Amino acid sequence: MAVRHFLTLNDLSRNELRALIRRAIELKQMHHNGEIHQPLKNKVLGMVFEKSSTRTRVSFEAGMAQFGGHAVFLSPRDTQLGRGEPIEDSARVMSRMLDVIMIRTFEHEKIERFAEYSTVPVINALTDRFHPCQLLADMQTWVEHRGDITGKTVAWIGDGNNMCHSYINAARQFDFQLRIAAPEGYLPATGVLAQAGDHVRLCATPIEAATGADLVVTDVWSSMGQEEEQLAREQAFAGYQVNRELMAQAGADALFMHCLPAHRGEEVTADVIDGPQSVVWDEAGNRLHSQKALLEHLLS
Repeated sequence: MAVRHFLTLNDLSRNELRALIRRAIELKQMHHNGEIHQPLKNKVLGMVFEKSSTRTRVSFEAGMAQFGGHAVFLSPRDTQLGRGEPIEDSARVMSRMLDVIMIRTFEHEKIERFAEYSTVPVINALTDRFHPCQLLADMQTWVEHRGDITGKTVAWIGDGNNMCHSYINAARQFDFQLRIAAPEGYLPATGVLAQAGDHVRLCATPIEAATGADLVVTDVWSSMGQEEEQLAREQAFAGYQVNRELMAQAGADALFMHCLPAHRGEEVTADVIDGPQSVVWDEAGNRLHSQKALLEHLLS
């Protein structure tokens, strides 16, 4: 059987993604009930981090422990990855020692090359272009709070970044409408947009995107590796803050999500992220359960 990788949401079918969300909810309930479920006993996950992490590392490491397996943390500082060993060679070697590998890195092309030469599943734990694991958690959170997302309207406010790209993929895969409000110069990649067809619409203003929306989502204005652009980005995104006034334009029952970490007072105000419409803590916690479902699926 061919090795299955998870580099973007498009690597799984619509039915597989929906089944993953259902399984994540089941695994979460089993965990809360104290049930022992160890389908990955004696399996080892290699975790390659070229970018720093809190939620990703903790959720994958805890998930493997709960599944009876083990996780190995690997950073460029401590391995040959940081000393110029070709990605192809690292993939060939590591996939002979590990059962599954997750990578958090910068260039998406790097993880694609690694997967090409890996004989075990490779999971994208974030690249500059996509963040599909976060979308699994986001979709799980929506289903838990509101049910099926089919036909709903989601407003993305801010940078057309890796999270925005993954929301574009999710719009097609989960069959919802996505409205994107991003300033000129920070729009999502046209190639990613084109794949989603009429599931996605670019909006001129945040209010246009948020009006009547069922879900409002944002992310930091400066992602990892963009710190030197902070001042320019603050000026470009000044009108793209998710605040109480913007949320008032959304549907009365609208939810707010953010992948975290958040900068209160920049992309979102404290009264929104800490308010009653926010589900960011459920969203963050669901990284554990949705990724466990993913691991189980790829290794079953």
